[in-house]
Amino acid sequence: MRTRLVWWAIGLAILAGLVSLMVTASTGPTDPTEAHGHQSHATVVFNSAVIVFREGLEAILIFAAVTASLLGANQGRRRPVAAGAGVAFAATVLTWFLVQALLQAAAPLGARLEAITGFIAIAVLLVVMNWFVHNVYWSQWIGRHHRQRRKVLERGGAVVAGLVALGFTSVYREGFEVVLFLQSLQLQAGTATVLQGVAIGLAGTAAVGVLTFWLHHKLPYRRMLVLTGVLLAVVLVVMTGGTALTFQDLGWLPSTPLPFAVPGWLGAWFEIYGTYETIACQLAAAILVVGSYVLAEHLKVRRPARAGGVPARRPDAPPAGAA
Repeated sequence: MRTRLVWWAIGLAILAGLVSLMVTASTGPTDPTEAHGHQSHATVVFNSAVIVFREGLEAILIFAAVTASLLGANQGRRRPVAAGAGVAFAATVLTWFLVQALLQAAAPLGARLEAITGFIAIAVLLVVMNWFVHNVYWSQWIGRHHRQRRKVLERGGAVVAGLVALGFTSVYREGFEVVLFLQSLQLQAGTATVLQGVAIGLAGTAAVGVLTFWLHHKLPYRRMLVLTGVLLAVVLVVMTGGTALTFQDLGWLPSTPLPFAVPGWLGAWFEIYGTYETIACQLAAAILVVGSYVLAEHLKVRRPARAGGVPARRPDAPPAGAA
């Protein structure tokens, strides 16, 4: 546990150092008349919706796992957990406004602000999309909530406060990630466009929540996670292309044209531009995601199976009582 915390601290320190360098770095000669690539309106809406729905789906699965065993005499204790989740949603909205205020204060950074927010979002997305981290997330993060729930139920007092805190922590982490990921899109396309995608993503999340908790349908959660994971990987690649282009505009990344023309619609829809550097950055992001999945499958499933052992349990749907 301590070793993992040390690695997280080192990673955060490196990220903070890189961001500090970007804040103070000088920009190279840029042509203000040069057309800067921007995602289309539909692409920003789609990307925002995917981010919200993906994180919302994970929040639902964690919440379902936490409340699965609160049955019979303990069924009434689901209400404080649900109240905590509601507080977490409100806290997420508040976090959005706080981050917006910070970005407004940092507006004098100009194009550097867009580069910094894009870089941070990509760094966190790469962690979220890393299958090793994701497996740890499901096995330890949900397990921690189970242990916390048992401790709360064993207490003689302050049970309600503990259950509220449990509901809060099961949802707010996903909400904070949503706020973080959406900032780069908001700087590019504006709040109104991003909120359209947020509304679509929330509608999808609400539909899954109704099916899970009210209608008690067992959904193909693993397939949904895989599908939304693929879509989130596409969002990552798109965001990487746009951020790399911003780096080129600032003179932080060289710009070497491809020997052939790239259709304009590829830039508008997928942030694919006609330079070696932007393509290389996008390929690197895709390789990191796909490579981590292949390696995780080999280490956790295929290698034990070949050796005649029992494959590691995959992260999957919540316990049977959740749905």
